[in-house]
Amino acid sequence: MTEIAKKRYGLLGKNISYSFSKGYFNDKFKNENFSSCSYENFDIQEIAAFTQITKDRAYIKGLNVTIPYKEAVIPFLDKLSKKAAKIGAVNTIKVTKKGKLKGYNTDYYGFKKALEPLLHFHHKKALVLGTGGASKGVAFALDELGVLYTFVSREAKENAITYSQINAATFSNYQIIINASPVGTSPNVDAFPLLPYEYFTQQHIAFDLIYNPAETQFLKKAKEKGAQIKNGLDMLIFQAEKAWEIWNK
Repeated sequence: MTEIAKKRYGLLGKNISYSFSKGYFNDKFKNENFSSCSYENFDIQEIAAFTQITKDRAYIKGLNVTIPYKEAVIPFLDKLSKKAAKIGAVNTIKVTKKGKLKGYNTDYYGFKKALEPLLHFHHKKALVLGTGGASKGVAFALDELGVLYTFVSREAKENAITYSQINAATFSNYQIIINASPVGTSPNVDAFPLLPYEYFTQQHIAFDLIYNPAETQFLKKAKEKGAQIKNGLDMLIFQAEKAWEIWNK
């Protein structure tokens, strides 16, 4: 192995060319002089391929995990942090000194840090669009912030309402709308969650976990109605720095 490839990190996901993680970490390694570190995309079509990636644990030090594997990766791990176990989703994996794979969730931390400065006293309830692994981290953060929430799903589910049930009354009841679904991610930049956008007001926050594009159709439509908007870039940075801390402690 060359000196450069001594400490390998990377992103696990599917069709992840849109992700900024690789650029973010490689810039970090260059700027902060971690010349023995590299970060790459592990773009796999199914989770079973994960075992190949982590076969040589002497060199892989840590991974980030993105859609659609935040839940699916859990059975492949040796252990979970307490919070990741509670959340039921993993977006950071550390290879321990003993060569074990331990799962963490830094999404909830990144989301909480990005949302908190926007909150005012009237922001009491949130709609969380999507019911996958990303939404679980969001829900955990909202719990910690004391914000009540309801999940929104395309199909009727026990713990979620459907998009067709959302109306003017819903918008007056929920002042924070969070897109935790992949709808609107590059390259499908014309897509947006099917909401009655006319009910957004200046009292609302529209938060999109997506950061590429920087302004999704969801954010654009909410902004047109005066809502405060926020994309997922700060969340990405906060969770990435938290992951770096975990990998190196």
